[in-house]
Amino acid sequence: MGAQWKAKGKELAANARGRAFGKLSKDIMIAARNGADPASNARLRLVMEQARKISMPKETLDRAIKKGAGLSGEAVHFEHVIYEGFAPHQVAVMVECLTDNVNRTAPEMRVLFRKGHLGTSGSVAWDFDHVGMIEAEPTAGATGVDAELAAIEAGAQDFEAADENSNTLFLTDPADLDLVSRALAAQGFTVLSAKLGYKPKNPVPAESLSAAHLEEVEAFLAAIDANDDVQNVYVGLVA
Repeated sequence: MGAQWKAKGKELAANARGRAFGKLSKDIMIAARNGADPASNARLRLVMEQARKISMPKETLDRAIKKGAGLSGEAVHFEHVIYEGFAPHQVAVMVECLTDNVNRTAPEMRVLFRKGHLGTSGSVAWDFDHVGMIEAEPTAGATGVDAELAAIEAGAQDFEAADENSNTLFLTDPADLDLVSRALAAQGFTVLSAKLGYKPKNPVPAESLSAAHLEEVEAFLAAIDANDDVQNVYVGLVA
């Protein structure tokens, strides 16, 4: 939690894998707008690598690329929308959606936020920093890799060290996202994903919530994440 909330064990459940494919397909389509050739489209190359890591079927990947690049004859348009508010117990939440129908998404968000509070634009954004987020892992065979040194040398603003459940997260100024992504290779890291996101300035420690309250927050976030139009959920909560 913190920079981006991720549902527990979602990669293990079949229905969650389907949702992951759907969300990533949208990222692929948007990336493919700048060309269907990953050799000349760095953003597409990265999301294709993510697709391979979660074993997305090749036909699903190819279909998304063709749609995004306008090669399938189907018109694709997604609108980027941010919903702000609070999960139960005043935990700040920013929900990033990609939707082809805002008139469908907006009422769905209102229903999902009934157990929390749906705010207006800017109601919680002030408590988040808009940053570049680069998830990376040490390159196979690399020795002496140091995340802190890599962050400094590559020009990242900060980093969150890897643990047993996650890779290293490098944080950048939004304008430096691509530059730092490319520079990390020389520091012994392989970039797994690179995108713009939101990092909470004053996250609430999860341990400050009772077990019952934390369970309510987790259930709320899981319901939000399960919506087909939701791409990312950023939460003012830290483990």
